[in-house]
Amino acid sequence: KLSGSDPSSTIHSIPPLHDSTKLLGVQVILILAYSTIIFCGVIGNSLVIYVVYRFKNLRTVTNFFIVNLAVADLLVNTLCLPFTLVYTLYGEWMFGQILCFMLPCAQGMAVHVSTITMNIIALDRHRSIVRHTETRMSKDMCALVIVITWAASALLASPLAIFREYGSFDISPDETIQVCTEQWPGSDMNGAIYSISMLLIQYGLPLAINSFAYIQIWSKLKNHLTAGCRNDRHQRKQKTTKMLFTMVVVFAVSWLPFHAFQLAVDIDSSVLYMKDFKLLFTMFHIIAMCSTFVNPILYGWMNKNYRAAFLSVCRCNHPFSLKANIGSGVRQIFKYSQIYGKNLQINKHKSHVLFLLLKL
Repeated sequence: KLSGSDPSSTIHSIPPLHDSTKLLGVQVILILAYSTIIFCGVIGNSLVIYVVYRFKNLRTVTNFFIVNLAVADLLVNTLCLPFTLVYTLYGEWMFGQILCFMLPCAQGMAVHVSTITMNIIALDRHRSIVRHTETRMSKDMCALVIVITWAASALLASPLAIFREYGSFDISPDETIQVCTEQWPGSDMNGAIYSISMLLIQYGLPLAINSFAYIQIWSKLKNHLTAGCRNDRHQRKQKTTKMLFTMVVVFAVSWLPFHAFQLAVDIDSSVLYMKDFKLLFTMFHIIAMCSTFVNPILYGWMNKNYRAAFLSVCRCNHPFSLKANIGSGVRQIFKYSQIYGKNLQINKHKSHVLFLLLKL
């Protein structure tokens, strides 16, 4: 589990119930679902990281934060889903003592990085658009913010490694399984307090911050459109903001069932005795994990620069940045020539460079 108590600790602390995840048909569906998410997430997020590394015109502060988000999602795809799938299918911890302490913390850290990064992107755009701050965040400052994000996320997730126990659990006189569970000092109430706190930090607070920032940004951009400011730069800001806001909506919707279900468990422990508890938990977990591969799809669908970069990589074309700049330059020349007619004078050096680029 990514926040709060580990599902293995709750599932193994209650009497045996009917477990639908042991049915062959259900297991096939679970394998297909998790495998699809892992495949799409690894390919999509790796592609995002690669195109920002390859194409210089994508190396902006916002895109560096998007890469940070892709790295976090990639860690969830590789460190969370495969192990969750195996645990769900076999019902016991099969990865040894070291991974018992490392994996839950790494999983929690990756989710914290995702939520914090989305907040940083929203606040940075709010600072730029709403407050009209001309000074942009430098790349060095961006790198420092990313490092702080990972450090803070590791600190928030550290209790998942500290308060943990690896041992055996007797499910019958003749059968013993290995379990990896949370072990909180004092009563189980401490675990519930941590779980609810992480719910607020991972979901409630980030959603409130993002909603506040994007509502103000959208209002500002809408007022500019009403005033007749329809230049290319403004339209690019509007499209980028729309894409980033859609990312937040997808994150909020996909994680809502999981967090609501976990909150119900923390408030009322009788939920653990519900029929098909494990199946419901797994279903909500799958829905939440869909957010890890949707973002690259949104980039390709809603952002023409990412779309061109993806197509360039998939088709092995020439770097799309050159073509984009050429097209933009030609359009600007035609635009100004129509406005100024014969009075337009183009620098000979620039026109020569443009001619050479067109020959490529």
